[in-house]
Amino acid sequence: MTAENFENVIIGSGEGGKYLAWHLGKSGKQVIVIERRWIGGSCPNINCLPSKNEIWSSKIADLVHHGSRFGVKPEYPPSNLEEVRRRKREMVEGLVAAHLELYKSTGAELLMGEAKFIAPKTFEVHLNSGGSRTIAGERVFLNIGTHPAIPPIPGLVEAAPMTNIELLELDRVPEHLIVIGGGYVSLEFSQAYRRFGSRVTALDRGAQFLPTQDSDVVGELLKILADEGIQTIANADIIRVSGRSGSGVTITLKTSSGEKTINGSDILVAAGRIPNTSGMGLEIGGVELDKRGYIKVTDRLETAAPNVWAIGECAGSPQFTHISLDDFRVIRDNLAGGNRSTRGRMVPSCLFTDPQLAHIGFTETEAKNCGIDVRVAKIPMSNVLRARAIDETKGFMKALIAPDDRILGFTMIGSEAGEVMSVVQVAMMGGLPYTTLGDGILTHPTMTEGLNMLLGNVESATSAAGKAAGAAGKAAGATASH
Repeated sequence: MTAENFENVIIGSGEGGKYLAWHLGKSGKQVIVIERRWIGGSCPNINCLPSKNEIWSSKIADLVHHGSRFGVKPEYPPSNLEEVRRRKREMVEGLVAAHLELYKSTGAELLMGEAKFIAPKTFEVHLNSGGSRTIAGERVFLNIGTHPAIPPIPGLVEAAPMTNIELLELDRVPEHLIVIGGGYVSLEFSQAYRRFGSRVTALDRGAQFLPTQDSDVVGELLKILADEGIQTIANADIIRVSGRSGSGVTITLKTSSGEKTINGSDILVAAGRIPNTSGMGLEIGGVELDKRGYIKVTDRLETAAPNVWAIGECAGSPQFTHISLDDFRVIRDNLAGGNRSTRGRMVPSCLFTDPQLAHIGFTETEAKNCGIDVRVAKIPMSNVLRARAIDETKGFMKALIAPDDRILGFTMIGSEAGEVMSVVQVAMMGGLPYTTLGDGILTHPTMTEGLNMLLGNVESATSAAGKAAGAAGKAAGATASH
């Protein structure tokens, strides 16, 4: 079959790929996007936005349940997961429609089918509607994403566990949901389904849930979840699984306190993700993979194949939609003759539990391991007057300050933590001293106003240096006395 030639071919319509397509289309460039299933990628269909939609439904359920705390006499109807799902589906349908309109208005062609390399920069596309097309591109951009990992635990595959995709389509409240994994998806859905009415047990084989966070942060969040009745077990080495998710399951595991058996009704697997790089002939296209199966790229997102780029999670970029969007900016600017790089990017994150956990920059642990001398300021959310006004006082704010007074890191567990973090991030991007926010006039009463109190507690560099010198002197004296 003769190949159809295009100036730009984009495989996958996720965040970075679709924005690149729309940009090129609006610029008058010829572009075709080949998408296997999810128009717009996973974010608007099965991940970020649908999950936050259902998490907000669970927040409403929690507010109703605790209405008497606010002087409102509540009723306690059971959560209606059919209605929760309907609301979520309605949002997704609207998002997909908006995406299709953008393809139409920008002139970028969207082709639904599965693409495989048959030669460098050339693909055979098996169309979802039947038949096939052969597509070749002068430039190719791979935006093929990842999928949920299912750990090789005896009996787990046979138990037909849910991933986030199936969970978001549930029309019932599981009696006892067992969650395998200790990251974002695990903790967000553990809390949401507990609030819908499920018993929830979350298991993580690692020593700490959220392993990249400081222990005080994780401890505070797990305490909040425990107060809601969620059981979390770290160092959980699952030996075997029996039964079938939805009908009844038994999980046998080794823990630090010995062997344990947990009986539940359903299993959610949230144990990481695997790049969608196998089975599409990347080697035929001259695209190389690293040892984890991600596409090898330069800091300009160029692959080993000439005029082939990779975008987002498949390229090993941090697994956040906002990072995929920035990958698009890197490629966009470099195509126009720029010299933009992925190196040194600030990577903000927000875990959408309630309260949220937001983070930017260094953690205390990272700073210590890198030998960076920081001053740490920390206040409980109960010190923030907005938190008191809305009765959302769980959690804390923490900032890491460099000797030159720049903010090196910020973490917050608290209501609207993601919004407050963004304010700190802007200050960090501008290299501003912490005093800019600490002495700034911030609206009262807002959560962001808490930054006045937090950064007003930072010890001056002079005082900190004096204390450090004094401590060193005492240590030297003690050594000499021996």
